Amino acid sequence: MPDRIKLTEKLLREAEPVRGRDYQIFDADLRGFAVCIYRGGGRAFTLDYRHAGRQRRMTFARWPDWSVAAARERAKELRREIDAGGDPLAQREAKREAPRVTDLIERYCAEHLPKLSERSAADQRSALSKLVAPVWGRKLVTEITPTDVDKLLTKIAEGRARPHKDKPNNRARKLQGVKPTPVRANRIGEMLRKMFTLAVQWGWCEDNPAQRFHRRTETPRERFLSREEIGRLAAALEAADDRRAADIIRLCMLTGARLGEVRQARFEQFNLEHMSWSKPPTMTKQRRAHRVPISEETAAIVRQRQLLVPGGTPWLFPGDAPGQPVQEVRRFWAQVQKQCGLQDVRIHDLRHTFASLLVSGGASLEMIGKLLGHSQMQTTLRYAHLMDSPLRAGVDAVASAFRPKPRLVHDANDRDSVKSA
Repeated sequence: MPDRIKLTEKLLREAEPVRGRDYQIFDADLRGFAVCIYRGGGRAFTLDYRHAGRQRRMTFARWPDWSVAAARERAKELRREIDAGGDPLAQREAKREAPRVTDLIERYCAEHLPKLSERSAADQRSALSKLVAPVWGRKLVTEITPTDVDKLLTKIAEGRARPHKDKPNNRARKLQGVKPTPVRANRIGEMLRKMFTLAVQWGWCEDNPAQRFHRRTETPRERFLSREEIGRLAAALEAADDRRAADIIRLCMLTGARLGEVRQARFEQFNLEHMSWSKPPTMTKQRRAHRVPISEETAAIVRQRQLLVPGGTPWLFPGDAPGQPVQEVRRFWAQVQKQCGLQDVRIHDLRHTFASLLVSGGASLEMIGKLLGHSQMQTTLRYAHLMDSPLRAGVDAVASAFRPKPRLVHDANDRDSVKSA
């Protein structure tokens, strides 16, 4: 067979493989364009060229997936790129070695998530593995566009059906309808923005596709217990058999602390002489040390726990697993909700109630922020509308001064006019 011959479909069909080796048939019309006949019978189109003094061979298509005519046109495009100084094989290799989204997720989890709280890190790791990686995993980091981010967050915001147990029996399950989750979409958008910001710093991409993601409207939940509801809750906790869980709920109410902070509380953090609770950075959401005063009722709970907890145990509320604090109080809280008629109240709403009671007691927003451990005043401003009650009382006091007083009756003519009226 001659060294160069015009490649045709007939030629490729009739070419016979050679046992023990592969060989090429070069095209007579286009320099470097050839077909490689593999010893196993397969056929592929190649392009031989030189770049920076190096001989290169690029396999770019397979026959019969690509026709000879289509492969020749592609070879012409590559040849024009080579003549302009490009190296298509090096570009392909660089693209193959370029970091993908899975690589970005792995590095983000390894380097950034350890800086977050344990719960936040677990939530982000779960979202990345279940919602982001299945959609973008094999894409290059540089291929992600703002449109891709918008499509992903829109899908997340629409929600998904969740398994729902209609009866206590685990086998009796029904699918709950789709529930929109705009808040979750916003949180994942914030996570993606941080992840791609780090990718830009690492030199993996030039722009952040999630920098200006569309933020869904959030309606913050505000549920404050009335004094009558607080009384019912206090009575239920006092009569509860599970003193450990009851004291956890009471501490949440008395201190405004988050449930996780109360669960992980240690005896060494409480100074009963100075009546204070010092939370270490590893335990707070804002990752800063937080020292707050405590009431005599809170100190009484701590003293009671000192009597009940075995010596040598650091946890205020030790769990069932050795060496660990209590992990779960949801079942107990569900019983309390049903008993008190507070089905719409979450444990976190006790924190909001704590803030509302501070407001009614005349505390400023700055004081509330310090007691709740807010690192930003914007977070505390959600309680600003509660300030309306004392302000309204002041306005009413001013208005009362302008109310007309009843006219006194001095003579008979006045009395007659009043009667006729």
